[in-house]
Amino acid sequence: MNSPTKTVLTAAIVLDVALILLFAGIGRDAHHREQGFLGVFVTAWPFLAGAAAGWLVPRVWRSPLRLWPAGVSVWLGALAGGMLLRALTGQTVVLAFIIVATLFLALVLLGWRAVWLLVARLRSKREAL
Repeated sequence: MNSPTKTVLTAAIVLDVALILLFAGIGRDAHHREQGFLGVFVTAWPFLAGAAAGWLVPRVWRSPLRLWPAGVSVWLGALAGGMLLRALTGQTVVLAFIIVATLFLALVLLGWRAVWLLVARLRSKREAL
């Protein structure tokens, strides 16, 4: 895959960030937490930092739309980094939360890439006809 355009790279980053914020927002809403966007950010920042590490370590920016290694790296970075930073800052880390975070973050961070891959393949098949 060729180096992505700035637009593709920006869109991938924005989508990952938005989906992590969605995760935090849904969680806060489900547990009736207050503080609005500030509260969402308090919940999201460890996962955002972990996702950033996931973007940097394997150089995800070179092919941000791929499931492997990009999607898996961002997902595992968000999950592991998020849980580690939550634990280090005294935020709750319990098994049920780890399971929910694992599944939800996999669904959204891998899911949008899988949908993109499927659409790209269908489009290329259609163009080949």
